[in-house]
Amino acid sequence: MNFVDVLTERGLVAQTTDAAIRERFATPLTAYIGFDPTADSLHVGSLVPIMALYWLQRLGHRPIVLVGGATGLVGDPSGKSAMRQMLTREQVQANARAIAAQIGRVVRFGDGPTDARLVDNADWLADRTWIEVLREAGPHFSVNRMLTMDSVKGRMEAGGISFLEFNYMVMQAWDFWHLATAQGCSVQMGGQDQWGNIVMGIELGRRKAGLDLAGLTFPLVTKADGGKFGKSEAGNIWLSAERTPPYEFYQFWRNVADVDVRRFLCYFTTLSIGEIDGLCAAGGSAINAAKERLAWEVTQLIHGQAEADGARDSARRAFSTSHDATGDAVPHGEIAVSELAAGISVVDLLVRAKLAPSKGEARRLVEGGGVHLGETKVADLARKAGPEDAAAGHILLKAGKKRMFRFDVR
Repeated sequence: MNFVDVLTERGLVAQTTDAAIRERFATPLTAYIGFDPTADSLHVGSLVPIMALYWLQRLGHRPIVLVGGATGLVGDPSGKSAMRQMLTREQVQANARAIAAQIGRVVRFGDGPTDARLVDNADWLADRTWIEVLREAGPHFSVNRMLTMDSVKGRMEAGGISFLEFNYMVMQAWDFWHLATAQGCSVQMGGQDQWGNIVMGIELGRRKAGLDLAGLTFPLVTKADGGKFGKSEAGNIWLSAERTPPYEFYQFWRNVADVDVRRFLCYFTTLSIGEIDGLCAAGGSAINAAKERLAWEVTQLIHGQAEADGARDSARRAFSTSHDATGDAVPHGEIAVSELAAGISVVDLLVRAKLAPSKGEARRLVEGGGVHLGETKVADLARKAGPEDAAAGHILLKAGKKRMFRFDVR
C-alpha cells in the first residue's frame, strides 16, 4: 500500500505541501522527523510521529530520525506561550540518547535500505559561526514572511518572542536542506504545529540548490471532551517506565473516553482497519474490550509484551470483585511500620504515591469524594492512615475509580 493512503485511512494526515505527494511515495524515498531533546523522555503525544516512522519503514521507505542536539539548545516556540527552560549541552546530549532509545523500540535502526538512520543536528550546526549562518541562510529568509507563521504569530500575540527562539525556524530549515543534500531526504514530516518550519525548509532548499522537497503534517491529538491529550491527574504520561510505570501507562489507555477508542486504535496501534472496526462495532459495554485491547497494544509496543501482560492481568484482578491489588504491575512502594503507627496524612500519601501532583490537588481530590483507603471513602482532609487501615500487610490508596497505589507495610 501507498504510505499516504495508509496514513490517510488512519486519520493521520493534516496537511501536505504537494498535491502529488502520494506519487512521491510510489517509489522508495527518504523522509525525516525531528525530535527535540527537551526532556529525558518523550510523552505519548510523540507517539503520532513515531507511528508514522513505523509505517514509513514498513512500507519500504527509509526513515531518518533527527534528534535536535543543536535545536534543543534553542527551543521550539511552536505551541508554547512562553520560552522553554534553557538546557546545557550536556543535558541535551543525555536527553537525546534517552529518547533515541525510546524511538528504537518501535523503529528499527541499521544500515539496510529501509533501516532508520539516527542523526543529530549538532553535527552540522553546533560548530558553525554566526557569520557563516547569517551569510548562507540569511539572504533566503524574509522577516515579513516569518512573522506570518503561526509559531511566531502565536508568541507575538502572547507577549512576544525572543530573538533566540525566532531563529529556531532558520535552524530547522537548515536541517531539511542539509539532509536533502547529504542524504537524499526529500520529505519532512511533523505535527501540524510544524507547518511553518517545514515550509521554510522547502523554500530554503529550492532557493539554495533548486531542490524539489515536500512536507506532510499530522493532526494534533485532542480528546473528545476538549481536554489536553497525554495528561492525567498526576501530570504527563511519559514513554519512560521510570517517569510513568507500565501499569499507569496501561491504565491511561484503558480509561480513554468511548468516543476516542476507534481513533486512538487507528493512531497508536498497528492493527488493521478491519480489525479495529470489528472491535468497535458492538458499542455499549462491549467497548471495554476494545479499550483493553488498545491499552495492551500500546503498552506492548512501548514496554514489551511481558509488561503489557502484567499490567492487563493486574488490572483485571484489581478491578474484579476480589479487588486483588497484589500484582507486581500495580504501582506500589513501602511504608514503615513505625511511620504507620504514628499515623500519616492521606493528603501526604496521595502526593507520595504520585496520585496527585501537589498537596493542593490532593486536597481537591479528597473534597471531591474521589479518594478511598481500601473500600472506605476518605471524607476528612485531616484523615490519617494507621495500622487499622492495613489489610493483609498493605494499604490500598485509590484516587477515582481507576487509579490506585499499594503501600506494602514493612
